[in-house]
Amino acid sequence: MRTVPVESYDAAIILGAKIEADGTPSPAMARRVAHGVDLLHSGRVRALLMTGGATTTATPEAWTMRQLALEAGVPFELVHVEDRALNTIENALFSAPLVRAQGWGRLVVVTDSFHLPRARYIFRRFGLAVDMSGARPEQPSRDWWLAHLREAAAIPWTILRVERALLRR
Repeated sequence: MRTVPVESYDAAIILGAKIEADGTPSPAMARRVAHGVDLLHSGRVRALLMTGGATTTATPEAWTMRQLALEAGVPFELVHVEDRALNTIENALFSAPLVRAQGWGRLVVVTDSFHLPRARYIFRRFGLAVDMSGARPEQPSRDWWLAHLREAAAIPWTILRVERALLRR
Protein backbone atom coordinates (compact mmCIF):
# COMPACT_ATOMS: atom_id res chain seq x y z
CA MET A 1 0.00 0.00 0.00
CA ARG A 2 1.13 3.52 -0.67
CA THR A 3 1.54 5.41 2.56
CA VAL A 4 0.95 9.00 3.53
CA PRO A 5 3.66 11.17 5.04
CA VAL A 6 4.40 10.56 8.72
CA GLU A 7 2.59 13.76 9.73
CA SER A 8 -0.89 13.54 11.20
CA TYR A 9 -4.25 14.45 9.73
CA ASP A 10 -7.54 15.52 11.23
CA ALA A 11 -9.39 12.99 9.10
CA ALA A 12 -9.16 10.46 6.31
CA ILE A 13 -11.91 10.72 3.71
CA ILE A 14 -12.45 7.17 2.47
CA LEU A 15 -14.11 6.95 -0.93
CA GLY A 16 -16.85 4.40 -1.45
CA ALA A 17 -16.71 1.34 -3.64
CA LYS A 18 -19.15 -1.29 -4.82
CA ILE A 19 -21.26 -3.41 -2.51
CA GLU A 20 -21.79 -6.89 -3.96
CA ALA A 21 -25.33 -8.07 -4.79
CA ASP A 22 -25.34 -10.24 -1.66
CA GLY A 23 -24.61 -7.18 0.49
CA THR A 24 -20.96 -7.90 1.17
CA PRO A 25 -18.24 -5.31 0.59
CA SER A 26 -16.30 -5.58 -2.65
CA PRO A 27 -12.56 -6.18 -2.39
CA ALA A 28 -12.01 -2.50 -3.28
CA MET A 29 -14.22 -1.32 -0.42
CA ALA A 30 -12.61 -3.68 2.08
CA ARG A 31 -9.13 -2.60 0.91
CA ARG A 32 -9.90 1.12 1.21
CA VAL A 33 -11.49 0.83 4.64
CA ALA A 34 -8.65 -1.37 5.92
CA HIS A 35 -6.13 1.20 4.72
CA GLY A 36 -8.01 4.04 6.44
CA VAL A 37 -8.31 2.02 9.65
CA ASP A 38 -4.56 1.35 9.53
CA LEU A 39 -3.93 5.09 9.25
CA LEU A 40 -6.16 5.71 12.27
CA HIS A 41 -4.66 2.92 14.37
CA SER A 42 -1.13 4.16 13.56
CA GLY A 43 -2.06 7.62 14.84
CA ARG A 44 -1.73 9.36 11.49
CA VAL A 45 -5.42 10.30 11.33
CA ARG A 46 -7.79 11.19 14.16
CA ALA A 47 -11.12 10.43 12.45
CA LEU A 48 -12.60 8.69 9.41
CA LEU A 49 -15.19 10.08 7.00
CA MET A 50 -16.84 7.38 4.91
CA THR A 51 -18.38 8.76 1.73
CA GLY A 52 -20.65 6.88 -0.67
CA GLY A 53 -24.33 6.57 -1.43
CA ALA A 54 -26.54 3.70 -2.54
CA THR A 55 -25.16 2.76 -5.95
CA THR A 56 -25.51 -1.01 -6.39
CA THR A 57 -27.76 -1.90 -3.42
CA ALA A 58 -30.32 -0.08 -1.29
CA THR A 59 -27.70 0.35 1.45
CA PRO A 60 -25.39 3.36 1.06
CA GLU A 61 -21.75 2.39 0.68
CA ALA A 62 -20.77 4.67 3.58
CA TRP A 63 -22.84 2.65 6.06
CA THR A 64 -21.26 -0.63 5.01
CA MET A 65 -17.84 1.03 5.25
CA ARG A 66 -18.71 2.34 8.71
CA GLN A 67 -19.60 -1.18 9.82
CA LEU A 68 -16.26 -2.50 8.54
CA ALA A 69 -14.41 0.17 10.53
CA LEU A 70 -16.39 -0.58 13.69
CA GLU A 71 -15.68 -4.30 13.30
CA ALA A 72 -11.98 -3.40 13.01
CA GLY A 73 -12.11 -1.75 16.41
CA VAL A 74 -12.60 1.91 15.50
CA PRO A 75 -14.70 3.72 18.15
CA PHE A 76 -18.07 4.77 16.70
CA GLU A 77 -17.48 8.46 17.57
CA LEU A 78 -14.48 8.51 15.22
CA VAL A 79 -16.44 7.27 12.18
CA HIS A 80 -18.43 9.92 10.28
CA VAL A 81 -20.72 9.23 7.33
CA GLU A 82 -21.66 11.02 4.11
CA ASP A 83 -24.21 8.75 2.44
CA ARG A 84 -25.48 10.57 -0.68
CA ALA A 85 -22.51 10.67 -3.09
CA LEU A 86 -22.85 8.53 -6.20
CA ASN A 87 -19.46 9.38 -7.76
CA THR A 88 -16.12 11.00 -6.92
CA ILE A 89 -17.32 14.50 -7.78
CA GLU A 90 -20.18 14.13 -5.31
CA ASN A 91 -17.78 12.60 -2.75
CA ALA A 92 -15.91 15.91 -2.78
CA LEU A 93 -18.98 18.15 -2.95
CA PHE A 94 -20.91 16.40 -0.18
CA SER A 95 -17.89 15.85 2.08
CA ALA A 96 -16.91 19.54 2.09
CA PRO A 97 -19.72 20.75 4.41
CA LEU A 98 -19.03 17.91 6.85
CA VAL A 99 -15.33 18.76 6.85
CA ARG A 100 -16.11 22.41 7.61
CA ALA A 101 -18.65 21.49 10.32
CA GLN A 102 -16.05 19.33 12.07
CA GLY A 103 -13.38 22.02 11.74
CA TRP A 104 -11.00 19.62 10.03
CA GLY A 105 -8.11 21.27 8.19
CA ARG A 106 -5.58 18.55 7.41
CA LEU A 107 -7.14 15.83 5.27
CA VAL A 108 -6.05 12.73 3.45
CA VAL A 109 -8.21 10.99 0.84
CA VAL A 110 -8.06 7.19 0.76
CA THR A 111 -8.93 5.39 -2.46
CA ASP A 112 -7.37 2.80 -4.75
CA SER A 113 -3.96 3.90 -5.98
CA PHE A 114 -5.05 3.97 -9.64
CA HIS A 115 -7.78 6.46 -8.67
CA LEU A 116 -5.47 8.90 -6.85
CA PRO A 117 -4.69 11.44 -9.62
CA ARG A 118 -8.30 11.93 -10.67
CA ALA A 119 -9.58 12.06 -7.08
CA ARG A 120 -6.89 14.60 -6.13
CA TYR A 121 -7.87 16.84 -9.04
CA ILE A 122 -11.55 16.69 -8.09
CA PHE A 123 -11.10 17.36 -4.37
CA ARG A 124 -8.66 20.20 -4.91
CA ARG A 125 -10.81 21.87 -7.57
CA PHE A 126 -13.71 21.89 -5.10
CA GLY A 127 -11.52 23.64 -2.54
CA LEU A 128 -10.42 20.79 -0.28
CA ALA A 129 -6.67 20.82 0.31
CA VAL A 130 -6.01 17.10 0.56
CA ASP A 131 -3.13 14.70 0.53
CA MET A 132 -3.70 11.27 -0.95
CA SER A 133 -3.10 7.71 0.17
CA GLY A 134 -3.65 4.74 -2.10
CA ALA A 135 -4.69 1.23 -1.22
CA ARG A 136 -3.68 -1.63 -3.46
CA PRO A 137 -4.20 -5.38 -3.37
CA GLU A 138 -1.46 -7.68 -2.19
CA GLN A 139 -1.53 -9.42 -5.58
CA PRO A 140 -2.64 -7.00 -8.33
CA SER A 141 -4.66 -8.77 -11.02
CA ARG A 142 -5.01 -8.03 -14.71
CA ASP A 143 -8.24 -6.15 -13.88
CA TRP A 144 -6.27 -3.99 -11.42
CA TRP A 145 -3.86 -2.92 -14.14
CA LEU A 146 -6.70 -2.36 -16.63
CA ALA A 147 -8.29 -0.02 -14.09
CA HIS A 148 -5.28 2.28 -14.56
CA LEU A 149 -6.13 2.56 -18.26
CA ARG A 150 -9.82 3.25 -17.52
CA GLU A 151 -8.80 6.00 -15.08
CA ALA A 152 -6.54 7.64 -17.65
CA ALA A 153 -9.38 7.61 -20.16
CA ALA A 154 -11.77 9.13 -17.58
CA ILE A 155 -9.63 12.20 -16.85
CA PRO A 156 -10.74 14.40 -19.80
CA TRP A 157 -14.43 13.68 -19.14
CA THR A 158 -13.92 14.38 -15.43
CA ILE A 159 -12.26 17.72 -16.16
CA LEU A 160 -15.23 18.76 -18.28
CA ARG A 161 -17.74 17.71 -15.60
CA VAL A 162 -15.85 19.42 -12.77
CA GLU A 163 -15.31 22.67 -14.64
CA ARG A 164 -18.95 22.73 -15.72
CA ALA A 165 -20.04 22.21 -12.10
CA LEU A 166 -17.76 25.02 -10.95
CA LEU A 167 -19.24 27.39 -13.53
CA ARG A 168 -22.75 26.67 -12.20
CA ARG A 169 -21.84 27.61 -8.63
